[in-house]
Amino acid sequence: MTVLAVLFCLLLAALAVFQAALVAGAPLGEYAWGGQHRVLPRRLRIGSVVSIVLYVVFAVVALAKAGILDLFPGTPVVDVAMWVIAGYLVLGIPLNAISRSRKERLVMTPTVFVLAGLAIALAIL
Repeated sequence: MTVLAVLFCLLLAALAVFQAALVAGAPLGEYAWGGQHRVLPRRLRIGSVVSIVLYVVFAVVALAKAGILDLFPGTPVVDVAMWVIAGYLVLGIPLNAISRSRKERLVMTPTVFVLAGLAIALAIL
């Protein structure tokens, strides 16, 4: 389970770097948020900051689920949170797949698919 959690966190870290680049004004907007903007406008940059915060929360939960962090010991909070994260990521698959941006569909759909698979595996174990 440790390997799954580490892989999950590494992929989240890569996405966090990507989102941070979007926040900083990198011309990568075609890969995110519907791909309508090469450089994200302010409101979508704020969305990218929120995404980074979510990725940190997801990583903490995954590390707790794997027993690497001692978060809420003896309670089902981590188990439930991992299932919620898995569900959130599963919902992200079709949302990325129907994006108007071909680049987002080709890159983010498989990325979220892998993340969702890892999250489900962590939730089950």
